[in-house]
Amino acid sequence: MASAPQPGRPRDPEIDYRVLAIARDHLATRGYEAMSLAAVAAEAGTTRQAVYRRWPTKADLATAAIAAMSRAAERTPTDDPYADLLRELRAYANGVGRPGGVSLVGTMLVDATDPQLVALYRERIVTPRRDQLRAILERAREGELIDADADIDAVLPMLTGAYYASALAGITPADDWAARTAALAWRALGGEAR
Repeated sequence: MASAPQPGRPRDPEIDYRVLAIARDHLATRGYEAMSLAAVAAEAGTTRQAVYRRWPTKADLATAAIAAMSRAAERTPTDDPYADLLRELRAYANGVGRPGGVSLVGTMLVDATDPQLVALYRERIVTPRRDQLRAILERAREGELIDADADIDAVLPMLTGAYYASALAGITPADDWAARTAALAWRALGGEAR
């Protein structure tokens, strides 16, 4: 059964794309606090009302802009959980390594940060990434590639946290960060060195 037509003009997907791209740029260059929906709308060549219809709050727009960069759905599981882990960590490093990526994560840890922003960030960015990593490691356990009693819960925050810890120490993660992190976690979980 076809759904009833919606009133008004149909949404223009090009506006969505432009607004999200400009919002990402503003986040990277100005930070969340200085990002303005009005400025994003003006630069995108649309109205504030059009932006507010799509993303009713600044937190909604900011997290939607970040989540739109994800290509997780394109990374379908293979029969090699180790290769999947490595691919996921490379994608993570590419994402958080973008300009402003680490500083945006730091914003989520500030007590004064908008609670809606933190909740949406966790829902749209953190939880899907953790779920993806957990699924990979669970498949490795089911395939007896890592120990049956491997402590996946302990390893999950280490996988991504190592990148942040390096950034906080003023160390730019090496190009082979993902490979080294995957190998270390794999061995810690009882997998054979790769």
